[in-house]
Amino acid sequence: MPDERPFSQEGERPVCGICPSLRLPGGRFDVHERPTSACPFDASTGHRFTAAGVPVCVHPERVGLPAAPYATEGLPLPWEVPPPADPAEVPVWVRAALTAAPPDACDEVIERAMDILRASDPGLDVVAMLRAALN
Repeated sequence: MPDERPFSQEGERPVCGICPSLRLPGGRFDVHERPTSACPFDASTGHRFTAAGVPVCVHPERVGLPAAPYATEGLPLPWEVPPPADPAEVPVWVRAALTAAPPDACDEVIERAMDILRASDPGLDVVAMLRAALN
Protein backbone atom coordinates (compact mmCIF):
# COMPACT_ATOMS: atom_id res chain seq x y z
CA MET A 1 0.00 0.00 0.00
CA PRO A 2 1.49 3.37 -0.88
CA ASP A 3 2.49 5.14 2.32
CA GLU A 4 0.65 8.37 1.58
CA ARG A 5 -2.64 6.97 0.20
CA PRO A 6 -5.58 7.92 2.43
CA PHE A 7 -6.89 4.87 4.25
CA SER A 8 -10.40 5.36 2.83
CA GLN A 9 -11.31 6.74 -0.54
CA GLU A 10 -14.71 7.98 -1.61
CA GLY A 11 -17.15 5.10 -1.88
CA GLU A 12 -14.78 2.49 -0.37
CA ARG A 13 -16.21 2.63 3.14
CA PRO A 14 -19.21 4.37 4.69
CA VAL A 15 -17.11 6.82 6.72
CA CYS A 16 -18.14 10.29 7.83
CA GLY A 17 -17.12 13.28 5.76
CA ILE A 18 -14.77 14.41 8.55
CA CYS A 19 -13.13 11.02 9.10
CA PRO A 20 -9.33 11.21 9.27
CA SER A 21 -9.24 8.07 7.11
CA LEU A 22 -10.24 10.22 4.14
CA ARG A 23 -7.09 12.30 4.39
CA LEU A 24 -4.52 10.14 6.21
CA PRO A 25 -3.00 6.70 5.61
CA GLY A 26 -3.78 3.88 8.02
CA GLY A 27 -1.68 4.06 11.16
CA ARG A 28 -1.61 7.87 11.15
CA PHE A 29 -4.82 8.18 13.19
CA ASP A 30 -6.33 6.46 16.21
CA VAL A 31 -9.68 4.70 16.27
CA HIS A 32 -11.92 4.99 19.34
CA GLU A 33 -15.08 3.00 20.07
CA ARG A 34 -17.19 6.19 20.21
CA PRO A 35 -16.89 9.91 20.84
CA THR A 36 -15.48 10.63 24.29
CA SER A 37 -13.86 13.46 26.19
CA ALA A 38 -10.52 11.81 25.33
CA CYS A 39 -11.02 12.92 21.72
CA PRO A 40 -13.10 16.09 21.71
CA PHE A 41 -14.47 17.64 18.55
CA ASP A 42 -12.50 20.72 17.51
CA ALA A 43 -14.98 23.14 15.96
CA SER A 44 -12.19 25.22 14.41
CA THR A 45 -10.94 22.29 12.28
CA GLY A 46 -14.06 20.13 12.16
CA HIS A 47 -12.14 17.08 13.41
CA ARG A 48 -11.53 15.07 16.59
CA PHE A 49 -8.10 14.88 18.20
CA THR A 50 -6.48 13.36 21.27
CA ALA A 51 -4.88 15.71 23.81
CA ALA A 52 -1.59 15.06 21.99
CA GLY A 53 -3.10 16.24 18.68
CA VAL A 54 -3.51 12.81 17.08
CA PRO A 55 -6.52 12.66 14.70
CA VAL A 56 -9.26 10.24 15.79
CA CYS A 57 -11.98 8.25 14.04
CA VAL A 58 -14.87 7.34 16.37
CA HIS A 59 -16.64 4.80 14.16
CA PRO A 60 -14.58 1.59 14.02
CA GLU A 61 -17.40 -0.29 12.31
CA ARG A 62 -17.47 2.27 9.48
CA VAL A 63 -13.74 2.64 8.93
CA GLY A 64 -13.22 -1.13 9.21
CA LEU A 65 -10.52 -0.97 11.89
CA PRO A 66 -10.84 -2.25 15.45
CA ALA A 67 -10.56 0.51 18.03
CA ALA A 68 -6.88 1.01 18.92
CA PRO A 69 -4.32 3.80 19.40
CA TYR A 70 -2.57 3.11 16.08
CA ALA A 71 -0.85 6.49 15.70
CA THR A 72 -0.45 7.23 19.40
CA GLU A 73 1.32 3.94 20.16
CA GLY A 74 2.65 3.09 16.70
CA LEU A 75 0.59 -0.10 16.56
CA PRO A 76 0.53 -2.18 13.38
CA LEU A 77 -2.68 -2.28 11.37
CA PRO A 78 -4.57 -5.61 11.46
CA TRP A 79 -3.20 -6.88 8.12
CA GLU A 80 0.35 -5.92 9.17
CA VAL A 81 0.24 -8.08 12.29
CA PRO A 82 2.18 -11.27 11.62
CA PRO A 83 -0.12 -14.19 10.97
CA PRO A 84 -0.27 -16.86 13.66
CA ALA A 85 1.98 -19.88 13.30
CA ASP A 86 -0.85 -22.21 14.35
CA PRO A 87 -2.88 -23.04 11.22
CA ALA A 88 -6.03 -23.40 13.34
CA GLU A 89 -5.79 -19.69 14.19
CA VAL A 90 -5.19 -18.53 10.61
CA PRO A 91 -8.89 -18.28 9.62
CA VAL A 92 -9.60 -15.80 12.44
CA TRP A 93 -6.54 -13.74 11.44
CA VAL A 94 -7.57 -13.80 7.77
CA ARG A 95 -11.07 -12.53 8.54
CA ALA A 96 -9.79 -9.70 10.77
CA ALA A 97 -7.04 -8.71 8.35
CA LEU A 98 -9.26 -8.70 5.25
CA THR A 99 -12.05 -6.82 7.01
CA ALA A 100 -9.65 -4.00 7.79
CA ALA A 101 -7.33 -4.09 4.80
CA PRO A 102 -7.67 -1.67 1.92
CA PRO A 103 -8.24 -3.37 -1.44
CA ASP A 104 -4.61 -3.12 -2.48
CA ALA A 105 -3.44 -5.12 0.57
CA CYS A 106 -5.90 -8.04 0.31
CA ASP A 107 -3.85 -10.12 -2.14
CA GLU A 108 -0.88 -10.03 0.22
CA VAL A 109 -3.02 -11.13 3.20
CA ILE A 110 -4.42 -14.08 1.25
CA GLU A 111 -0.98 -15.12 0.00
CA ARG A 112 0.46 -15.05 3.53
CA ALA A 113 -2.43 -17.16 4.82
CA MET A 114 -2.09 -19.66 1.98
CA ASP A 115 1.66 -20.03 2.60
CA ILE A 116 1.08 -20.82 6.28
CA LEU A 117 -1.69 -23.29 5.56
CA ARG A 118 0.28 -25.08 2.82
CA ALA A 119 3.34 -25.33 5.05
CA SER A 120 1.31 -26.81 7.90
CA ASP A 121 -0.35 -29.52 5.80
CA PRO A 122 0.51 -29.96 2.12
CA GLY A 123 -2.67 -32.04 1.64
CA LEU A 124 -4.96 -29.38 3.13
CA ASP A 125 -7.59 -27.85 0.86
CA VAL A 126 -6.40 -24.26 1.29
CA VAL A 127 -9.23 -22.77 -0.76
CA ALA A 128 -11.84 -24.55 1.36
CA MET A 129 -10.14 -23.33 4.54
CA LEU A 130 -10.13 -19.72 3.30
CA ARG A 131 -13.76 -19.97 2.18
CA ALA A 132 -14.72 -21.20 5.64
CA ALA A 133 -12.84 -18.30 7.21
CA LEU A 134 -14.68 -15.76 5.08
CA ASN A 135 -18.21 -17.22 5.32
